[in-house]
Amino acid sequence: MKISDVVLFRVNGHYTGSGYPFWDRSSGWLDIYPEFNVSPRPRPAVTPPEPISHVFVEVRSDEGVTGLYGPIQDRQAFIIQKTLRPFLVGRDPLATELLSDQMQRLERSGLSGDHTAAVGPVDCALWDLKGKAWNQPVYRLLGGPTRASMPAYAGLYGFYKDAGYVAQVAREMKAKGFTAQKWYFRYGPADGEEGRRKNLEQARAIREAVGEHYMLMFDVWMSWEAPYAIDMLKALAPLNPAWFEEPVPPRVGALKQIREATGVPIASGEHVHTRWQVKELLTAGAVDFIQTNSNWAGGITEQLNICALCSAFDVPVMQMGHSVIPELHVAAAQSPVVVPLLEIRTHGQVWHQHFFKPNYFPENGQVRIPDLPGLGLALDEDKIESRENLEFRA
Repeated sequence: MKISDVVLFRVNGHYTGSGYPFWDRSSGWLDIYPEFNVSPRPRPAVTPPEPISHVFVEVRSDEGVTGLYGPIQDRQAFIIQKTLRPFLVGRDPLATELLSDQMQRLERSGLSGDHTAAVGPVDCALWDLKGKAWNQPVYRLLGGPTRASMPAYAGLYGFYKDAGYVAQVAREMKAKGFTAQKWYFRYGPADGEEGRRKNLEQARAIREAVGEHYMLMFDVWMSWEAPYAIDMLKALAPLNPAWFEEPVPPRVGALKQIREATGVPIASGEHVHTRWQVKELLTAGAVDFIQTNSNWAGGITEQLNICALCSAFDVPVMQMGHSVIPELHVAAAQSPVVVPLLEIRTHGQVWHQHFFKPNYFPENGQVRIPDLPGLGLALDEDKIESRENLEFRA
């Protein structure tokens, strides 16, 4: 079997809101500049149908077996088409370990950045093809299943409004069966004492709503600085957060400083690539949890390497919820100690899986493991109004 083509295509349709209003965003890295520290217009829970389009990558073989993955970003698609496709055509699609290593070595930046972020989707599509060729779900090829479903925590981006509202949502999510929740703070260093007060008011309201021993986490998407983070985490420590995610970018020294100064567990990894960058966080003792995902960290092949590395350090992998399907397969092939939880972003996954059939949404806090050959990712043709192949110009 040989790869005959790597095709990128866009599907278009219409999307209606996810069932919860989107009130405000997380604090952002650019918020130190006033022109960027603005809130988007709130979105209602149910919106009129609006255009939606997603990009997918398909690896085709000369024997008719194909592998599919997506949605992906345009910047990933560009590199796949310009750099990875010419290299892959004619090669053995079942040699996933070989192709993963070779794709990384194609570029001097192959162990980080956009190149690695482009390798990830191709690797996932190759695993989908392999599973279909052997008529098995990917997790069986990886040694699983270790469980029938995956416990998920609710990632609550976009829900900040006021203390009363977040407390209400926290109670609702607990009632839905989620045994853990992660909340985002809207305010950062540029918002001064008033922003700090609102952050703490929100956190205290959520903790009171879910109870003393409920698993509760917080995230600011790398948007704070170390002194502000240390001050905030010391104030949050009495609320017993299970972890604080990305208080700063994945700078080893700053994360270690925050962790040691506050005693609050630290999570990071969404914005690192490959096992080598993860190793820097682990060997420095900078984190308590790693949060890489197959889509950006280098694919399923690399995520397996990361899981093995983290296992050796006794640091759990809490796979972030950008792309759920490959993470389900990786988790189903790992000990529950290595990958205990999967994130589900309650807003984002409805949008992310809009064109999927079947969908992989949580029920009573659990997401079922796919049972179809390959990744179990198929497109719902009833939702696709048009389709177009992509050709990027240099």
